Amino acid sequence: MFKKKVFSFPFLVSFFLLVFFSSCFAQGANVPESDQQISEFSLSGYGEKGKKDWDLSGKSADIVREIVKMKEVEGNLYGQEEDIKLTADQGDFNKADGKVHLRDNVVVTTSSGAKLTTDSLDWDRKAQTVTTDDDVNIERQNMVTVARGVRGEPNLKKIALEKDVRVDINPSRASRDEEQLKALASKEKITITCDGPLEINYEKNIATFNNNVKVERADSLIYSDKMEVFFVASKGADKSRQPQVNSIDKIIASGNVKIVRGSNTSYSEEAVYTTLDSKITLTGRPKLIIYSAEDFKNASIGN
Repeated sequence: MFKKKVFSFPFLVSFFLLVFFSSCFAQGANVPESDQQISEFSLSGYGEKGKKDWDLSGKSADIVREIVKMKEVEGNLYGQEEDIKLTADQGDFNKADGKVHLRDNVVVTTSSGAKLTTDSLDWDRKAQTVTTDDDVNIERQNMVTVARGVRGEPNLKKIALEKDVRVDINPSRASRDEEQLKALASKEKITITCDGPLEINYEKNIATFNNNVKVERADSLIYSDKMEVFFVASKGADKSRQPQVNSIDKIIASGNVKIVRGSNTSYSEEAVYTTLDSKITLTGRPKLIIYSAEDFKNASIGN
């Protein structure tokens, strides 16, 4: 005969608790780990002599493994010459490598007056770079630049705009009232477009446009494969402040250069335009098709 087994009540309770927690653990294994949720998040870095170099903060932060997901993100870089501020609606901070991915209403501003806006941006604090493949808009004093994709320094002094570049250089506001600006807008405004990239170095006061470059001025059009624009540096100016970028010293266009002035057209391998005397010098087997003798005053032929 079989003996009837009787289980005690404590044993049954322990058994069902074991089954319950084992089931919970098995189900939780397929759910992404969420370490904790916090209402605010802040992190700071300090350099020599305890001076703050940078900080990062956000609200409603969710910490998932190595990623801190934040809302209302604000980051700051504190430099010797100027400070940089980055803001966005949302952002992810990677605790492992210190990189930050910002998205939605991303804005970068510098204490020298530059401003970049875009939909998303990757900020590598250690490498001191900001990058994006999205459309960007950059405003610096009297120059507005739009393009697709950017790589550069957070202070925006050295940047490369990747594709579909358009730059509008407007008359300087210095010592001019609104009426003067309106009168000069159509005359002095310069628009430069290119397929990209556009490389800008404000420390050396030079911008290099590449591929299918076009310059539009009130009285002329200039086409070329490449174009270098040199700006005039302000004498005795604070290094943290940038020169007025429509203070152009000269423009060097190279490669399949074509200049159109009214009904007159010229071709060359290189053209140098100097703003001091408003003179264009053509070199490299230039060919001129000129219908007005008046235009000879504004052009000279080199070797």
